[in-house]
Amino acid sequence: SGCLKEDPLNNSFVSFDPQFIDDGHDLSTPSAENIDSLDLAAIYKSVYHDENLWSLRSLLIFRNGRLVAESYLKNDEDIRTKHLIWSCTKQVMGTLTGIAVEKGLIESIDDPISKYLEEELANHPDKADITIRNLITMQSGIDYNNDGVGGQTDKILRQIPDDIIEFILNRPLNEAPGTTFHYNDGDPQLLSAIMQKTAGKPTDLWAEEVFFSKIGLSNYNWVRYKDGITFGGFGIETTPRELAKVALCVANDGKSDNVQIVNSSWISEMTSSKVETGSTYGFGYYWWIDSSRDIHFMWGHGGQFAFIIPSKDLVVVMTSIPNTQGDYQIQADEALPIVDKIIDACL
Repeated sequence: SGCLKEDPLNNSFVSFDPQFIDDGHDLSTPSAENIDSLDLAAIYKSVYHDENLWSLRSLLIFRNGRLVAESYLKNDEDIRTKHLIWSCTKQVMGTLTGIAVEKGLIESIDDPISKYLEEELANHPDKADITIRNLITMQSGIDYNNDGVGGQTDKILRQIPDDIIEFILNRPLNEAPGTTFHYNDGDPQLLSAIMQKTAGKPTDLWAEEVFFSKIGLSNYNWVRYKDGITFGGFGIETTPRELAKVALCVANDGKSDNVQIVNSSWISEMTSSKVETGSTYGFGYYWWIDSSRDIHFMWGHGGQFAFIIPSKDLVVVMTSIPNTQGDYQIQADEALPIVDKIIDACL
């Protein structure tokens, strides 16, 4: 009876050497990019053996735009296998907003949403003065609760409402627009509806045309709701290396292969703290900011992250098993100390 052993949570750590899979990433080595290889090996080994990080699926490190280290803790096939990145979709939406403004689909982020959703707001005059700026800073004031059984996102995922925009607009206003930060999936869903209407095609197809294809991001799916509107608050599934392409474009002031994809002034605005969140972290246009570390980052449910550290020309991507709640998901407070160690390893 004592012969059975529990399966290990992680594969054995072997190497952090990046693999060439012809996906557009430039590969390098830690030493070539001035990172201490011995320190990096110690960081990877500690991550593999930290029981508090049992759900971590991948850890990738880029410096000077090049992939210098990667490892997949659960399954080596995760290098190509798509998984949900959950709310990192919101940071994609923030980036797409800059492109929409640049291309004139959105004239100004201070426009009221009624300018773009006139028909949808006909029966909801209390929401008419919400601005796009309110949406991208999570300050619409709409009473929308993401989490838990019975929450609005739970109901949407269970496909109770037929019309996702009507469902959101039918919620009451808890606060005056522009006054209170309230993190939720409803605000970016309204933004997706606006993008879709002005682009004349689903948001995911428009994003492929103006952004994903430009940065070489191809291994992904982006889900639409049953009414045909692309999910704005979540819904993208992709790989860690593809997620990194979004962060690398942002880290490079909106450029990819020396081509300006997103206006650099938008990148600067988007990744600057605009609202107080009541936590350690600030919030820009859907992007999270740790001002004490001078880091801005993507953050998805369960422990999906892409950290940008401008002072070190460093991008760190972590992904995790997503379907966890509460104490069983990796939070930014647990991920950032790993980033600190990687920063310290940079020479």
